[in-house]
Amino acid sequence: MSEQAPAKNGGRSMYLIGGRRVTVSDLLDAGLIEAGTKLKFARSRIGVTFYATVTDNGRIRLEPSGEEFRSPSRAAMVAAGMRAVDGWRAWLVVGQERLLDAVRQQLLDQAVSKAAAEAPQQDEDTARQRVHERLRQARSRADARNPDRITVRELLRFWGAEERGDQVSQIEADLANHGLVTRPSFRAVTLDSVVSLTIPPDDGEGAGAAQETEAGDLQVVENDEGDDDLNVRLTVGNLSPLNGVESVGPNSTLEEATTKMLLNDFSQLAVLSGPRNLRGAVTWRSIAQALQQKAAASVADAISPHVEVVPYDRDLFEVLPVLQQRDFVFVLDHSKAIKGIVTTADVAHHFGAMATPYFQLGELDQTLRWILRRTFHIEAVQSLCARPVASFDKLSMGDYQRILENKDFWGKLGWPLDRSSFIARLEEIRHIRNKVMHFHPDPVPADAVEKLRRFTNLLHQYRDQA
Repeated sequence: MSEQAPAKNGGRSMYLIGGRRVTVSDLLDAGLIEAGTKLKFARSRIGVTFYATVTDNGRIRLEPSGEEFRSPSRAAMVAAGMRAVDGWRAWLVVGQERLLDAVRQQLLDQAVSKAAAEAPQQDEDTARQRVHERLRQARSRADARNPDRITVRELLRFWGAEERGDQVSQIEADLANHGLVTRPSFRAVTLDSVVSLTIPPDDGEGAGAAQETEAGDLQVVENDEGDDDLNVRLTVGNLSPLNGVESVGPNSTLEEATTKMLLNDFSQLAVLSGPRNLRGAVTWRSIAQALQQKAAASVADAISPHVEVVPYDRDLFEVLPVLQQRDFVFVLDHSKAIKGIVTTADVAHHFGAMATPYFQLGELDQTLRWILRRTFHIEAVQSLCARPVASFDKLSMGDYQRILENKDFWGKLGWPLDRSSFIARLEEIRHIRNKVMHFHPDPVPADAVEKLRRFTNLLHQYRDQA
């Protein structure tokens, strides 16, 4: 849905119709603050307070420098010389004696209340209200230091999504509008990883100063400009569920290590003295070398200290050279604990899962094109295409649908199949193709792969009749 400008003085907020981040200008438009409103950001630990003024165009003007910023976070970061600050929880509105975050929450509450009172209710508005209420509850729990813990898959279902696709920017905007982040970042882990809905971390100063944590935690803090954050990376965490690693202690026996490796079909085990104290790893090779040198060897004798540890939000492609050399890396979660492992086999499986539907679609596309070329002249199908096409090689999936849903053209195929059902499945395949060809980060569901296989097999069955 395209973004619309917010209405003046309490009109329906873009929160319900645009899915973007609230800005200071929205607070002005709603009459919740005024141009000339004074803001202050107190850093009590060092005894310094910074001041700013809201301009008539919704910017924050620092005093005394006169620098202006659209983003409360950027303004606070520059004022205090800090790497990351949640400006909505840093700036206090002088006179109202409440944070900008509280004013923003009032705007959202008013928008939802107004939409709920309007008739007739729109299904989309009702869904947005449910999201709002759910995130309000999550914010209350986060403020009480008892954050909700849910899987990424469950989080996406708040918005009716099954995967991380086009709605990611809206989801991040809604979370940011409620002052929430996910730890770890829901973009950078698997769909079944558990994340906490929490507020950005602070350094104990109160009003929202953030620690220097990994990029995933600071993503919402630093990007409150209202613009989409382009993030299309495939991360190490996208391959690891971060649910812990099988391990042994440095004083364990080799029998314990080998038994765990055999039971789980592992080629390596972490050697841990604690969740954040990685001593190294044991592998079949290191075990064999230790036993060759000492018949009564223990894990301590077989530890290979040369292991690589990477944060969960590290770009996978940066890690590929290490994986080629060492076959595995251990993965840190947001708390810097060893919580995952990625192996070369995991990478091969992931890219294999991505390649399977890609090649299936290629075979399906070529088969459909071959059938149409054998049955019709290009001049006959041109009138049904959405744009000029000079050859069958230029036909798109949408063109296939338009041609085959035509009763006369379908009849010439002579297939003993129901045209409506065939076209409906072709429409499903078009959506699958869009996801695959647009490189969505989440794997194509197994049922989608099976649909592609069955459809292609059906085409093969009837192609000889063309």
